[in-house]
Amino acid sequence: MEDWTQTLGTVPLLLIAAGAIALILLLIIVFKVHAFLTLIIVSLLTAIVAQIPVGVIATTLTGGLGATLGTVALLVALGAMLGRLIEHSGGAKALADKFVDIFGEKRAPFALGIASLILGFPMFFDAGLVMMLPIVFAVARRVSKNNVLLFGIPSAAAFSVMHVFLPPHPGPVTATELYGANLGIVLLVGLLIAFPVWYVSGYLWGKFISARIPLAVPTLFGDIDEDQPVNPPKPRTVILLLLLPMALIFLNTGLTTLATIGVVSADAIWVQLLILLGNSPVALLITVLVAMFVLGTRRGETGTAIEKLVDSALGPVASVILITGAGGMFGAVLRASGIGDALADTLSDMGLPVIVAAYIIAVVIRLAQGSATVALVTAAGLAAPAVIAGDFNPLQIAAITLATAAGSVFAGHVNDSGFWLVGRLMGMDVKTTLKTWTVQQTIESLLAFALVLVVFGIGSLI
Repeated sequence: MEDWTQTLGTVPLLLIAAGAIALILLLIIVFKVHAFLTLIIVSLLTAIVAQIPVGVIATTLTGGLGATLGTVALLVALGAMLGRLIEHSGGAKALADKFVDIFGEKRAPFALGIASLILGFPMFFDAGLVMMLPIVFAVARRVSKNNVLLFGIPSAAAFSVMHVFLPPHPGPVTATELYGANLGIVLLVGLLIAFPVWYVSGYLWGKFISARIPLAVPTLFGDIDEDQPVNPPKPRTVILLLLLPMALIFLNTGLTTLATIGVVSADAIWVQLLILLGNSPVALLITVLVAMFVLGTRRGETGTAIEKLVDSALGPVASVILITGAGGMFGAVLRASGIGDALADTLSDMGLPVIVAAYIIAVVIRLAQGSATVALVTAAGLAAPAVIAGDFNPLQIAAITLATAAGSVFAGHVNDSGFWLVGRLMGMDVKTTLKTWTVQQTIESLLAFALVLVVFGIGSLI
């Protein structure tokens, strides 16, 4: 693969990518082929048509699958176990009742979104979403069993906004380094745009689309019946459990950032240990173990009963994990085909203003190959020389950084593993996910770009 050079031009590669996406939609929506099988078939066909060497096609497919599963499988499985423990103990219902009592039914979606924004500051998108969904589903059941989008979209959008625009998440941090931006200014501007972007693309969009697409609350973490435990945990116990991984992950992201800027030594054993404990899968593992004791053993559950309980959480999420991994496989094939590089080379010669060019490059690469991180890093790498050579002040450079991040989240669809994760966790089919999540990501991207353009304009006046 290292010695192979793609000989196809940008237009043929674009046609291949468009044809592959159309085939996925056709097979799943029209012919009702299972999404997992569809993604494998189309990934294989795309690799052949894109002239990826036959000898490395299999490793490209399995490499893309494995790279995605390496993160997603652990997070979703551990998150499902935690959710099942909270659900079975009566903790989800207790917290949902308390939540609705405090904020009221009408303000519950807004409050869930704000809670997700706070949790999303240190937590990665997929980890935060999996951890928060049991509470989202419980509140949704408490208020309306056929309106999960009203509660799920604001929460998922909150984690997306925080993950895309705010350090210490890896995307904006990487772009900040490539552009030579001031991390503090990027963080400040990111905080300023995060709430309005979430309010429109998450809360208002969730209210709008949920009124038009009724969707039952999934039973992913188990179904709630009226026969609830007589000794459910107190709401504050559940809240503390949810805050535990947040605190651990904050240690990871905070110490990693401090080590990068030289405040602490990355070689210190205590720093490495705390960073390890704050790694998302490890943090969730620790939380699950604590939950097994607090929600299980301490409440009188036997070891065998707890073992069967956490085991029962894995079956419902197996399909979610595999389909998400297959989505990562398809994205990996598109990246291996060289479509991102071809598009980047073509777009970099358009002669647009730097901030507009960076946004458009990120958008097109995102649409073509799926990965927001790849789109952000590629676009930032291409635009960085122009930014560094240009006469931009720190506020303008921060705006360009966040404009690139905005482009990288545009219209996530079938080549994005996050598309499958959100859709399957919320019990949506492909068509519904396109109508809800893909549109949400588009609104998030466009609104954020508009806001950072204003910031860029203010910067030009300074």
